[in-house]
Amino acid sequence: MNTPARHALALCVALSASAAHAWTLQEAAAPYKGTEIKAIFLDRPGYAAALKLLPQFEQQTGIKVTTEIVPYENTREQEVLRFTSNEQMDVVLTDVVWIGEFAGNGWLEPIKTFTDNPKLADPALNLKGFFPILLESFGSWDGTTYGLPFDNYSGLLFYNKCMLKDAGFDKPPATWDELLKVYAPKLTHDGKYAYALQSRRGETQSADSFMRFLWPFGGSLLDAQFKSNLNSKASQEGLQFRQALLPFMPPGIVDYDHNEAVNDLAQGKVAMITEWSAFYATLANPEKSKVTECLAVATEPKGPAGLKPALGGFSLGVNANAGQNEKAAAWLFIQWVTSEALAKPYLDAGGVSGRMAVYKDPAVQQQYPFVAPMVASWEGGVPDYRPRFPQWPEISEVIGENGTQMLLGKMTTADGAKAIGSKVEGILQKAGYYDGKAKLLK
Repeated sequence: MNTPARHALALCVALSASAAHAWTLQEAAAPYKGTEIKAIFLDRPGYAAALKLLPQFEQQTGIKVTTEIVPYENTREQEVLRFTSNEQMDVVLTDVVWIGEFAGNGWLEPIKTFTDNPKLADPALNLKGFFPILLESFGSWDGTTYGLPFDNYSGLLFYNKCMLKDAGFDKPPATWDELLKVYAPKLTHDGKYAYALQSRRGETQSADSFMRFLWPFGGSLLDAQFKSNLNSKASQEGLQFRQALLPFMPPGIVDYDHNEAVNDLAQGKVAMITEWSAFYATLANPEKSKVTECLAVATEPKGPAGLKPALGGFSLGVNANAGQNEKAAAWLFIQWVTSEALAKPYLDAGGVSGRMAVYKDPAVQQQYPFVAPMVASWEGGVPDYRPRFPQWPEISEVIGENGTQMLLGKMTTADGAKAIGSKVEGILQKAGYYDGKAKLLK
C-alpha cells in the first residue's frame, strides 16, 4: 500500500474511532438508569411544554423525572423548606430574584462541577448560545454560574388589533403617554377596558405592577448607594402614571394575577395587557382564547427613559445537597431541556427558549409573532429590573403591601414611597449593606 493510501486509511480509522466514542446522552446516562429525580414546576406554558417532551428524555436515559406543580407564590417557600429539611429536590427552579439567596446559602451546585466532567458535559452545550442577559441574570451570581436559563420572559404588549381598529387605530401605542392619553379613552366603554395590569399583592404587585413603571420613567427602587430612590422626581412620575391608568382598567385590578389579565384579553374584555412572552401560547390557543385572529404583539410602550421592558424568568440548577447520582441525573436533564437541539421542539410545544439561534430562523419569526419584540427587548432590556440580592423576598413583601395600598388610594404615591423606602433601608441596614459586610448587587 502506498503512503497516501496508508494515511487515508489511518484517517478513516481515527474518524471511525472518534465517532464511536462521541458523547451521547444515552451513554452518559447509562450509570444513572433507574435514578429518580424530583423538581418543582409551575402551572405555566413553559413547564407544560417541557412535560410534553419529557417522555423523550426518560426513554433515552432511563432516568425518571418527577415534577410537582406548585403555585408561583408558594414556590420559593417550598424550595427553601426542601433545602433546609433535606427533603428530596434535585432540580432547583430559581427565579431571577432568588439566585442571591440560593447561591449565597450554598444550596446550588456550580455548573462547573458538570461542565468539567467529560462524561456528563455535552460538547454541544454552548453556553455562549444563550442570550447574555438571561445567562447572567437568571443563572449567575458573584461570577459563578449555577443554572441554565429556562422559561424566560420579556414583558410584551399583547393587544387586540380588532378592538384597536374599531377605535380608529392601525397600530399599537408606541409610548405609555400615548396609551394613556390617546388610546385609553377611546377603548374604555360599554364594560370594556383599554388595559389590564396584573397587580395582586405579592410578587405580582411588586414586580409585574410596581417595578414596571419605575424604569421607563427613569426611576428605580434604589440609587447607586442602595438608598431608596422612590421619592425622586422620575420614580414619582412613574408611580403617578400607574395611578392615572386606573380609570381605564377593570374594577378589582388589585386582585388580578397573570391568569386574570391574560383571560380578560383572551375573552375580549380588554384591548391591551403588558404580560410575559410565555403567555403567547395561551393567547394564541383557540381552545383558550376568543381573539386568536385579532391577537398581535409588540414591545412594551416606551417611557421618557426609552424602552425599559420588564425582565423575568428562571434558571434550572442542581441542588448542592442532592446525592451524587441524583446530581448527575439532574444535570443531564437540565442540559437536555435547555439545549439548542431542543429549542425548536420546546418552542413548538409552547415554551420560550433562552437560546439565540432558534430565533434567527425567518420561519420561526413568521410563525411566532412574539419573537421579534421579545428579542428586541432582551437585547436592550434592563438586566437588574428587580434587585437580585438575597433580601429581595423580604423587600418584595414591603413593596407588595404598600404598592397595593397606593393602587387602592389608601395612601399617596409619595407617602407609599416613603414607607417603602424606610422599611427597605432598614432591611438593607440589618443585612450590612451600608457597612461593607454584605455583598452588593452582582
